[in-house]
Amino acid sequence: MTQESRPNIITIVADDLGVWGLRSYGNHEIRTPHLDQLAASGIRFENFFCTSPVCSPARASLLTGRIPSQHGVHDWIRRGNQKEDRVEYLAGLTGFSELLADAGYQCAFSGKWHLGDSSRPQKGYAHWYTYQTGGGPYYNAPMYRDGEAIREPGYVTDRITDEALVFLEHMVSGAAPFHLAVHYTAPHSPWVNNHPPELVAAYEDCPFHSCPQETPHPWVLKNTVPEGVYEAPQEHLKGYFASVTAMDANIGRIMSALDQHGILNNSFIFFTSDNGYNCGHHGIWGKGNGTYPLNMYDTSVKVPTLLSMPGREGAGTVCKALLSHYDLMPTLMDLVGVALPDAESLPGSSFLPVLRGEQPEARSEVVVFDEYGPVRMIRNHEWKYVHRYPYGPHELYDLTEDPDELNNLAKDNSFNEVRETLKAQLDTWFLRYAVPDRDGIREPVYGKGQLGLCGTAAKGKNVFADDIR
Repeated sequence: MTQESRPNIITIVADDLGVWGLRSYGNHEIRTPHLDQLAASGIRFENFFCTSPVCSPARASLLTGRIPSQHGVHDWIRRGNQKEDRVEYLAGLTGFSELLADAGYQCAFSGKWHLGDSSRPQKGYAHWYTYQTGGGPYYNAPMYRDGEAIREPGYVTDRITDEALVFLEHMVSGAAPFHLAVHYTAPHSPWVNNHPPELVAAYEDCPFHSCPQETPHPWVLKNTVPEGVYEAPQEHLKGYFASVTAMDANIGRIMSALDQHGILNNSFIFFTSDNGYNCGHHGIWGKGNGTYPLNMYDTSVKVPTLLSMPGREGAGTVCKALLSHYDLMPTLMDLVGVALPDAESLPGSSFLPVLRGEQPEARSEVVVFDEYGPVRMIRNHEWKYVHRYPYGPHELYDLTEDPDELNNLAKDNSFNEVRETLKAQLDTWFLRYAVPDRDGIREPVYGKGQLGLCGTAAKGKNVFADDIR
């Protein structure tokens, strides 16, 4: 494939966006017109999953195509993000952006990095503008520009987009293809007094039927979300929805710029969220670490994913294949005709044939896997099994009869064969791909943050925070 024929690649990642949180996924209360248009003109995926239901491990897998038990990031990165305590968590691991850069792509990153050492460009990205940590205020946000810590005036969702548009302006006159990564902090908390008042006011009378406030889950951790969420969710829901609408408007700005520059039809646009999210669903506010033990509900592990690509016919397609973030890297390399180094060690595979309609049923038997420390999940279209090492509790759900995962069948002896078959598949898969030195099954992950490199690099120290209450 020649440089001239290679498409531009734009990856847009939301932060903590539930699969229920877009109108194109059936939520008629939220306003997301630009993402709705992307779904209507491209492909909407019904069964796309993150690799871990928390931000840093999921983002590391999205970038490297490796599972947490290969790259060693098992929880959100609590220490090592800033210049003063920098840790490069993915040192020595190849990201798809590096392969694109090696192939002649100009690569830019704008937004949330949260993979350690946010001040310095990594993984082939030359243009670099990042949030200093994993989350925080939307106004006067702590950012890194040219390696210097700053407080960014204005609304950070707008500023992340502004930076992306500056890069686009530089690229339109050049011959080289580009890769632009736009990683928003929206709709991550905080939600109250952090978003444009007019957008918040637009949801004043919303009944929020899409976010049923169920009885708090018995495992819930109330200190993982802003105070008062469980007791008085309305203001937080207004902020959450407003932040999604603001992000949608900014994605519209990017789409408009691509169109105005005449490059929209030569751009591969991939939108997803780092992980799912619960806003009262299952009686939880949060994701995988909204509870302890850590949870693997679909609302935590399934992510909204939309895609548009050059030359593909069939607008408004809905893809029901089981796919994971670890499939993106091989798909992108397949798209641009670049060999994937060490491909046999990667768990994912290209879904480009599915997108082209060449193998519509090729992935019908594919199983997806998730992990969060010692908690592991296997899921197909009919069943989900969650195993918690070493002692449980374990979960088994019949997704055909119980799609909301309300009836745990793990202790029902009539389903022993199903459970044992799934457990064997789970063990075999992780035995094949997990790197012993970085295997999450051996790590005491509580969902309260990672403090440093795990495995041998930890020199025998526990690097996972344990203040779960």
